Amino acid sequence: MAEALLKDLAGDKIHVEIAGLAPNPINPLVVEVMRELGYDLSQAASDSMFDFFKEGRLYDYVITVCDETAAGQCPVFPGITKRFHWPFSDPEELTGTHADKMENLRKIRDQIREKVADWVQTLEL
Repeated sequence: MAEALLKDLAGDKIHVEIAGLAPNPINPLVVEVMRELGYDLSQAASDSMFDFFKEGRLYDYVITVCDETAAGQCPVFPGITKRFHWPFSDPEELTGTHADKMENLRKIRDQIREKVADWVQTLEL
């Protein structure tokens, strides 16, 4: 969600990549909740941060969106000048009915969108 929102809100002013420790397919509920805002994540995928690290990729910013319970397992890249940790609930951990999960996922999505929008406003692009 953060990647799609950041690409949209920052446009071509920054290059955005998403990676995780153990990349998984995008949660179908995430695809569904983002489609409500006009984003098609049906073909989206996460890469491995280890692959990026081995390739020697360098970044000006790294933003992790792990929840607080998983913060110790968030990816870390050496040499980064600015790191941000934005703790959001993990969509994989949502429980309840489909409607319950979607309601909670909308809240997460909207929190991410607000945080991304605020951050993009602080950048001198």
